[in-house]
Amino acid sequence: MSRPPRLCSCGRVVPHGTRCACQIASSRARNARHDAKRPTATQRGYNSEWRAARAEHLALHPCCALCSAPANVVDHIIPHRGDKALFWDRNNWQSLCTSCHSRHKQRHEHRA
Repeated sequence: MSRPPRLCSCGRVVPHGTRCACQIASSRARNARHDAKRPTATQRGYNSEWRAARAEHLALHPCCALCSAPANVVDHIIPHRGDKALFWDRNNWQSLCTSCHSRHKQRHEHRA
């Protein structure tokens, strides 16, 4: 059984499970404003030194800390928020798969 369409705040009827074009445009504009203010990855410390340390960490800890799948992200357990000491503290690193990092970790950080 399919679910009925819904009415968007802009007045358009939208099929269940999809986003209205106005919502997509609004999200893109909001993300663009956020990205324009955000420093680049290199400016935030993710340079060649980080990439080498990341590769070494993933070689030593190849499985996701949350689900045991192959890991491809080195995550800071406590967000460093620009603190270089916390950024480089290897005890604050964990290996995560992309799915767990995107889902669980990001949800946790947005709540904080």
